[in-house]
Amino acid sequence: MPPAAPRPNRQSLNLQVGEWGEQLVCQWLTQQQWHILDRRWHCRWGEIDIIARSSASTPTPHINANRLAFVEVKTRQAQNWDADGLLAITQSKQQKLWKTAQIYLGKHPELAELFCQFDVALVQCNWISQPPNTVDIHDELQETAIDIKQPFHVGGYQFILLDYIESAFTL
Repeated sequence: MPPAAPRPNRQSLNLQVGEWGEQLVCQWLTQQQWHILDRRWHCRWGEIDIIARSSASTPTPHINANRLAFVEVKTRQAQNWDADGLLAITQSKQQKLWKTAQIYLGKHPELAELFCQFDVALVQCNWISQPPNTVDIHDELQETAIDIKQPFHVGGYQFILLDYIESAFTL
């Protein structure tokens, strides 16, 4: 019998859980008629978790079809210290995201005329059981409808998209 694969260390597990939280938000955004342009886009100023463009074919009174969202995803366990990640979006963090977005738009001038917004997605992740060695959340999410405040189970964890805050801050 082959030896069992080693369990990931705490840091790599936290990175994986963070990536799963981002993937959950990407799936939800796609279901809301957004097109994901980039994930984990980074430059010297920082990183933007998700960059998405609205893809609604016909604008409605509350949806501008020409929007670009720079999305910060915060994945936290229940009963955390920072209001599910909301308190981590400090003035300093907002300025870094703004500078990073400016550089992104400089590299993608075709998007510079779109209405830009900074959104925040709050995801809760709770450990339920021992996670398997490998889990492909992409396969798990393929057929799943994601709703705000509805649990989604993957790899021994329960994820909940607690809130999606459009235009969470402006500079």
